[in-house]
Amino acid sequence: MTNKTALALAIALTMTVPLAAKPFHHPFGEWREYNQDWLSACPDKIDEKDTGYYGVSCFASTGTVEVNAVNFPVYKLTLFLNRLTGVLDVAFTAAATDGTELDPSRPLLIKFGGEPAISLDFSKDLETRYNTINQYYPADPARRDALIEAMKSRNAVSMTVPITGGAKDSVDIRMSMRGVAASLDFMQSYSRKIDNY
Repeated sequence: MTNKTALALAIALTMTVPLAAKPFHHPFGEWREYNQDWLSACPDKIDEKDTGYYGVSCFASTGTVEVNAVNFPVYKLTLFLNRLTGVLDVAFTAAATDGTELDPSRPLLIKFGGEPAISLDFSKDLETRYNTINQYYPADPARRDALIEAMKSRNAVSMTVPITGGAKDSVDIRMSMRGVAASLDFMQSYSRKIDNY
């Protein structure tokens, strides 16, 4: 094999092998890591007085390519690790866009592969927490844990989101679960990496 051939082969291999994610420190004061289709973050500090999740959590999210007027994903899934208790949580976020908004009078349907759809009623099965109005958490811890386990073992999730104000009464979205396990590992590793507490 000539040197040119060996060099070309080495370049081709580095272009096809995915690079491992590396944590980096963001100017916002967070450790972050990209894990395939998920972005994870752990703030530098723990602030128990914060009324939101940010003060005591590490978190990882994936969202739709479609964004709203303020350039946030229209639909998003977020995993949270409470840094004080070690409890994992998950939330679905819906942001209004193009005259449409979430219709909480009808259920959110979540489907993993060929399994039957999971129906979540916004008034009984989901709840808002902290200082958010459009981020919905499973109210039942057992259901929450089952959803997180399914997210860890699947490549994608499909959701039917009820909406009003548009030509259709729902929107079907698909979100990648590639990177969930690595994001959970990152959050566990960095949950106690803090400047001061």
